[in-house]
Amino acid sequence: MVAAVIAIFDSTNTLTQVLYLVHILSAIAAFGPLFLYPRMQRAGETQAMAALHMKLAFPALVLLWVAGMGMAGTQKISLGGTWFVTVTIVLWLVALVVSWFLIRPAVSDTSEEARKMMAMGIGITHLILVVSLYFMIFKPWGYEFNT
Repeated sequence: MVAAVIAIFDSTNTLTQVLYLVHILSAIAAFGPLFLYPRMQRAGETQAMAALHMKLAFPALVLLWVAGMGMAGTQKISLGGTWFVTVTIVLWLVALVVSWFLIRPAVSDTSEEARKMMAMGIGITHLILVVSLYFMIFKPWGYEFNT
């Protein structure tokens, strides 16, 4: 019983759990609004969409990386030795670039070209989300976290 209480309040374990929670919530905040963008764009709500993207989705995407790196640090993960984490970081970087260069410019425009650009950016981002979730859940290439 005492060991269980000590484990719950172990600072590294608690910090990792808090970072994990922030990481999950950041992923929801970063990728969730993208499901609304096409409908908001059709409704002409470009100002609201631009504000949502720049004040919630994009910062959450950055926070996602910060929390992920924090978890890697607290768990002493060697990024070179954990290919699923390394590949996911590269995918995150691609999502960041897509968000900045494809989605961000299209959120304040209602033209057909902007609609297509946003659809492409959202599609790429959702694909990245699915692949990243696969890597984070199934941890391919034989690595197990020390928990």
